[in-house]
Amino acid sequence: MTPGTFTIIGVGSPIVDSIAAIEESFLEQVGGGKGGMLLTDAATLQDLLRRIPDTPHASPGGSAGNTLFALARLGAATSFLGKTGNCEQGQFYRDRFAQLGGDVQRFKIGDVPNGHCLSLVTPDGERTMRTDLGAAMTLAPDEISAQDFRGCSHAHIEGYLLFNAALMQRVIESAKEAGCSISLDLASYEVVGAAKDTLPGILRDYVDIVFANEEEAAAFTGLSDDYPAMALQLAGLCDIAAIKVGARGSYIASGGTVEKVEPVPAARVVDTTGAGDLWAAGFLYGWSRRLPLTECARIGSILGSAVVQTQGAALSDEVWQDIMARILS
Repeated sequence: MTPGTFTIIGVGSPIVDSIAAIEESFLEQVGGGKGGMLLTDAATLQDLLRRIPDTPHASPGGSAGNTLFALARLGAATSFLGKTGNCEQGQFYRDRFAQLGGDVQRFKIGDVPNGHCLSLVTPDGERTMRTDLGAAMTLAPDEISAQDFRGCSHAHIEGYLLFNAALMQRVIESAKEAGCSISLDLASYEVVGAAKDTLPGILRDYVDIVFANEEEAAAFTGLSDDYPAMALQLAGLCDIAAIKVGARGSYIASGGTVEKVEPVPAARVVDTTGAGDLWAAGFLYGWSRRLPLTECARIGSILGSAVVQTQGAALSDEVWQDIMARILS
């Protein structure tokens, strides 16, 4: 890392995504709530893959992964802390991150296959996920130390780590010991429900920026439809709260005030996979450059709008060129 560089390290599960377009009737057979994420095992995931009519599209993913890959495409200095598998998919993940200029030295390699997520996309563009964490699940607290964060300025943590309370605690303590600021993406309403007892203390004592969509914010605050109040309640625990409300824009709260930021409209919605993750990437890109928070949210909206118009979270070079032009304008 170059001295003085603002380096953002992502912490999470390096998952290979399989994106599959399905009908609502197929989702009804899967069970669970639409739009959420449930953990499963490899056998169940393979059974689902066999039942899908069309071959899914594969790409590097995971919540923190989507954010870090996007930050790398934006030209930010990035690193990744997570455990990949001892398999072709694990190598694919590491190679792709390196190709974008990301630092792959902090990846850990497990003794089992890489994590895998099946993202089921219905005709309305909503995605419902089933995830086998694979090697990512074997990352243990005693494998993490402040040394993993040395040379980094900021740690962006995916909320799915909250399912493993001991690992999350070790990660946030190590990041702070190394001098990092911290952002946390709440990830899904299931995560918020599972971590409701520990989450307030984590936000209050460790987190500087929290990202949430309206479902996650409602699950945490108990409020309904009052997005400014949700943002202010979350910002009462950490410095900055960003509430993303899709086509209605976002609400950014800090220092006792809240501002609404208008959305960047999408011509069509194909797939919402990665929308929140890329929104966070845009926000962190602007924040790392000390731009006003409303401008950070505008950049987040540019990325979020772009990714919902394609299948999966990987965007073409042409789309990235358009994104950069819009950011600079």
